[in-house]
Amino acid sequence: MALFSHHPDAKRFTFDTTFEGGQVVTPARPKRAFTPEEVEAVRAEAFAAGERSAVARAEAEAAAAVAAAAAAAREGLGALARIAHDHRAASADLAMAAARKIAGAALDAFPQAPASAAFEALARELEAVPRLLVSTAPGGAEALQAALDRAAQVAGYPGQIVVRADAACAPAAFIFDWGDGRAQFDPETAAARVAEAVDAALAAEGLHGETLIPPPPSSGMET
Repeated sequence: MALFSHHPDAKRFTFDTTFEGGQVVTPARPKRAFTPEEVEAVRAEAFAAGERSAVARAEAEAAAAVAAAAAAAREGLGALARIAHDHRAASADLAMAAARKIAGAALDAFPQAPASAAFEALARELEAVPRLLVSTAPGGAEALQAALDRAAQVAGYPGQIVVRADAACAPAAFIFDWGDGRAQFDPETAAARVAEAVDAALAAEGLHGETLIPPPPSSGMET
């Protein structure tokens, strides 16, 4: 036996009816008809929203393109800086090699020239020295003695110059000793100092490409 029966006039229960403060509240039904003005307002709002969205996308794409271009420029400039630095280093090496060849040929042709130039540079300091002892490579003592005697005569040096052979001296090298002071020159040492100065300048410059003008390197003569 059925406990419940369905009355033919009964309506199905729905949840459309709501109550508030004991009163029945009819929910608002969606609007199905719009005036031309409302349609135009909705269209304008949608168009403005789409335009704002398109502008935002365009700005984002432009910013991304600028960032990519900047990154590519940095990478390109870095590569150019490395190439320029390598070129400067290679040019310096080539110049050093050429300078060694030229200096070597000049010393072979005029082995007494460095000692004569040193004597002229030190003439003021040596003018009150009674004797100057000079050490040089074997085989070149007599020629150096003659060259220094000529330089002393031109400078008006009243003292005595004594040149002696020293097996420890390289060709064109010399050592001046006047008791209170000492000066010396060695071609290999001078070349090494020039190379160190060039390497230091390149290292200080790095990849920045600044024009560095280091002080003139020492000629290798020490006092």
